[in-house]
Amino acid sequence: MTGSCSLIETGDTKILIDCGMFQGSDFNEGKNSDPLVFDPKILDAVIVTHAHLDHTGRLPLLIKGGYDGHFYATPATIDLTRLILEDALEVMGYNNRKFGSPILYDSTDIVGVIQQFKPIEYYEEFAIAEAKIRFHEAGHIFGSVFVEINADDKKVVFSGDVGNVDAPILRDTDALPGGIDALICESTYGDRIHENQSKRREILEREITEAMKRGGVLMLPSFSLERTQELLYDLNDLIDRQHSLPRVPIFLDSPLAINATQVYRKFKGYYDQEADRLVKAGDDLFQFPGLTMCETRNDSKKINSIRGPKIIIAGAGMMNGGRIVHHALRYLPESDSTLLIIGYQARGTLGRQILDGVSPVKIMGESVPVRAHVKAVGAFSAHADQEKLMDWIGGGESLPKKVYLNHGEPTASDALAKRLTEELGLKTTVVNRGLTVKI
Repeated sequence: MTGSCSLIETGDTKILIDCGMFQGSDFNEGKNSDPLVFDPKILDAVIVTHAHLDHTGRLPLLIKGGYDGHFYATPATIDLTRLILEDALEVMGYNNRKFGSPILYDSTDIVGVIQQFKPIEYYEEFAIAEAKIRFHEAGHIFGSVFVEINADDKKVVFSGDVGNVDAPILRDTDALPGGIDALICESTYGDRIHENQSKRREILEREITEAMKRGGVLMLPSFSLERTQELLYDLNDLIDRQHSLPRVPIFLDSPLAINATQVYRKFKGYYDQEADRLVKAGDDLFQFPGLTMCETRNDSKKINSIRGPKIIIAGAGMMNGGRIVHHALRYLPESDSTLLIIGYQARGTLGRQILDGVSPVKIMGESVPVRAHVKAVGAFSAHADQEKLMDWIGGGESLPKKVYLNHGEPTASDALAKRLTEELGLKTTVVNRGLTVKI
């Protein structure tokens, strides 16, 4: 379940962890218009674990509701959150004009969020009233953290989203500290195992080579934060260093991803050892021969005039909006085209329907047959799979006393809870929506 938003109370202090948008079906996204279940004025602080929309998308509603305290996050998360919120407002404006969908907030509310951010670096302890707080590396996207909160002789950890194993560019997820009284943990992939991470480039190389042999278009719906940068990093390696892929035009058709990539260039101190080594050797991780950045709508339209084979990387990652839907409308009916899905697809999204074999699908009001080859690669997920979550939860200095699972579809949460209980003996509770932890 998306729309991450958790409230922790310690004494008279109330701290909110994330305030994200619901994503997926029309029903889920409709919940974004529901009133917040708490008064923003009661909050003493808001902590933002990372910049993804399902963790930040409703932050401006807090400003709109009268919140005047700080938002705490890493510097990279602050820069990326501004991009995400501005993009979300643009999408809401488009959907309002096209479909009459509500616009939840305006640019003034976004400015309020950014002005009230307080940057906090990893491992830097800070205080909110009597609570002592520290950020640890989550390894999920650039600047992402899991949050350790100590108050009243209790320790609570919020996972945010936990990153995948050996993701390029990013540092690995930190181990859990010991003495945790309650761990609130995501469970997005609690019932699934990704392909071996070491095979990701081999899989990518194979799928691109096969798609290009067909002579058609390879569409890569990609999340603008992390997934796109990882793709560029891997393509750079395969094309510019190993020369193992055919030279074809590659288009990055996402202004948000292009702008986010500049943030990645800005915070080189967050790179893992290999990325750091490459940069110091003079490599540009995100640029290589044949890559065209498409910032404007006209740039995007020009892609159609380039005959295949070609590769199009475009948002949104679940195909529930963005420029990818225009390319899907055009190329899904063509049997020489390929759709390569490399990220989580929430129930109800266009990407999930196609992955589940639905054909035809509705795109922008049109019925579109799916004749393109459809492939999926789990190794590119920015989320930990079941094995990584089990290893992370069970691999700290000591086991948490209690685990609460949130941020996952019921089947995923239940599967992870079963393993945690049976294999680690942990008291595990699945929280379906809304969570208040009192310590």
